[in-house]
Amino acid sequence: MNPLTLRCRGASAALPTPYRMGRVDLVALDAFCKRLIDRGIAALVPCGTTGEAPLLTAEEHHQVVAITVAAAAGRVPVIAGAGSNNTAAAVELARSAERAGASALLCVTPCYLKPSQAGMMMHFRTIHDATGLPIMLYDVPARTGCALDDVTVRRLAELPRIVGLKDATGDIPRVARLRRRLGPDFLLLSGDDASQSAFRLAGGDGCISVTANVAPALLAALHAACDEKLEAEVRWFDQILAPLHEALFLEANPIPLKRALSVLGLMGDGLRLPLTPLSPTFDRKLRRVLETVSVLEEKEAARLAAARRATAHAA
Repeated sequence: MNPLTLRCRGASAALPTPYRMGRVDLVALDAFCKRLIDRGIAALVPCGTTGEAPLLTAEEHHQVVAITVAAAAGRVPVIAGAGSNNTAAAVELARSAERAGASALLCVTPCYLKPSQAGMMMHFRTIHDATGLPIMLYDVPARTGCALDDVTVRRLAELPRIVGLKDATGDIPRVARLRRRLGPDFLLLSGDDASQSAFRLAGGDGCISVTANVAPALLAALHAACDEKLEAEVRWFDQILAPLHEALFLEANPIPLKRALSVLGLMGDGLRLPLTPLSPTFDRKLRRVLETVSVLEEKEAARLAAARRATAHAA
């Protein structure tokens, strides 16, 4: 089995990019990454949609990936976003992430231009041939205006370093279709928090999650229950997390997420235009959800820490 598949099972975090005085806050990012790892997150995914990648300069993109790699220190993989609707620009982002020490790349379908399936094939093949890193495809048609056909995914999977797909379509039957066509080694990760449990139980490997930034220990526990096929526990976690999933998408991601993390004291809630602050009405709704979920998250984090101490003592 592909080593990345083994290491990325479970909940990975789609990282936001913190700002301070309008500049990327690398200190806050470092501390935030370490917190996520300590709370059971399987992989870190900087410079994607949640990380406001289109609003970062090339230098900032490189810095964010490098800081994430340093914070991970080999404990978890770093899957760096390297997406653009300009293939040449995507290649440069991919090479930059490789120089920064990323474990793999996350490459989204080209937005706005609406290329054909043949065009997307050439886009991803060009990125593949320009770097030595494993590549995860990213299919999010609601954001990009174009979608990867199953046949295109299968053809791209024939390339030696295209190893997985982040699927944000919410199409649960697709998991079984792709698994039959691609086999057990191809990494299938959900990109839709609300349906991630169904995705896992249908044969998926995990989720690149927005919610994991707010409740990493709970998300790690949810995916542990999915691993064991403990359906009653999965339903319990789903019930707890459903209001948080909803609250984090009251406005365009990452607007509610950054507000939530600011309320929790984990980073500032600064955004770059054209993103604007969360509306007061939605802010009140978000705070009510956080009051409940935060208590449960801290309990689960304490349980995880105690289990690790017990394991270390036994060893």
